[in-house]
Amino acid sequence: MSDVLHIVGGGMAGSEAAWQAAQMGVDVVIHEMRPEVETFAHKTGNLAEMVCSNSFRSDDSEQNAVGLLHWEMRAAGGIIMAQADAHRLPAGGALAVDRDPFAEAVTAQLMAHPQISVSYGEITELPDQGHWIFATGPLTSSALGRAIQAETGSEALAFFDAIAPIVYFDSIDMSRAWMQSRYDKGDTEEERTAYLNCPMDRDQYEAFIDALLAADKAEFHEGETAGYFDGCLPIEVMAERGRETLRHGPMKPVGLTNPHQPDVKAHAVVQLRRDNALGTLYNIVGFQTKMKYGAQADVFRMIPGLEDARFARLGGIHRNTFLNSPTLLDARMRLKSRPNIRFAGQITGVEGYVESSAMGLLAGRMAAGDILGTNIAPPPPTTAMGALVTHITGGADARTFQPMNVNFGLFPPVEGLKGGRRGRKDRYKAYTDRAKSDWRDWLDATQSEAIA
Repeated sequence: MSDVLHIVGGGMAGSEAAWQAAQMGVDVVIHEMRPEVETFAHKTGNLAEMVCSNSFRSDDSEQNAVGLLHWEMRAAGGIIMAQADAHRLPAGGALAVDRDPFAEAVTAQLMAHPQISVSYGEITELPDQGHWIFATGPLTSSALGRAIQAETGSEALAFFDAIAPIVYFDSIDMSRAWMQSRYDKGDTEEERTAYLNCPMDRDQYEAFIDALLAADKAEFHEGETAGYFDGCLPIEVMAERGRETLRHGPMKPVGLTNPHQPDVKAHAVVQLRRDNALGTLYNIVGFQTKMKYGAQADVFRMIPGLEDARFARLGGIHRNTFLNSPTLLDARMRLKSRPNIRFAGQITGVEGYVESSAMGLLAGRMAAGDILGTNIAPPPPTTAMGALVTHITGGADARTFQPMNVNFGLFPPVEGLKGGRRGRKDRYKAYTDRAKSDWRDWLDATQSEAIA
């Protein structure tokens, strides 16, 4: 039993951690509470189920930190990126995934691995012995949350994460909407037409904002506070911050030309992105919401082209729990008070599918190293994964710690480069070139140690 790695949670992070450790020759047990214990957001019992967006965001590994993280995970033989690539959907410069076949493929590949088994049932305590990774994500069960809270001696931090609605394509009025990626971005016609656009004039936009502000909203439970992560704000919260906020966010009208009215510049544009390979479902980009279901249908049908929209899923809201990792975790993602336990994924205070998977990759490799008798150090902070894990385990201010996406602001600067907006392209390329070289060196070193 001491040579077995136990992973609690079969989401993105847990799945990636299991794969990495098993590929290094370690026996792994994934403990997954679903389907015995359900959550409001999950619909299946599959591992690596996607419950919010179906996008892994930018796939540009030269100019974008998220794309660089994709590159690093691919270089490390990650299962999440391999299956994302295998189930890719057109999305301009982004990596969007056909969510159900993706999760089914990850599940099948993990369960077919000779060194991985899955145990279904809820883990409610933190174990004193053995090698463990807790990757329970934003929907950590109440019982386990209480155990973590008791161990850390601090109140759990939480914010509310909102889910965007999904629309049936055949209910969209294409005489008003059109297909185009912003600035026609993409190498193929399919990529250049990956987004569905619904235009608004000024009057329609103002009426839409009025309806958002007046709509019935979901109530918070007693003792909960609405501390949102800025990267996933509900649209009505954005509207409350100013009537023009949405026009400069998810509804910005730039880089688009309406073929139905090419001489008319839209005041605002709502974009939808394909959500499955068949093209029958589209999610409304950036439209996370905490409106009640009835209000959602009424408000979203004010969008030109969506007057008769049918919804495969309406938006939702849930409590998202994460650790104050700079205080609680060491540089190798171990709980300082119980070094036999690591945490990985969104519960560590990273935000997004890719970042969660990346932290699973690191935790899986480092835990496997412990079992194999090697001491695997974290990757250097010049890499995307290294920058992110450095931030959450000590780089961030514990007093103001909030969930973080990977971004170039977390990277050590490259000396001698021009600052400001004009020098950004060269600066980002220098960051990614350095990161790729350092990541290859780290992979080579850790693989050599594992073999030795």
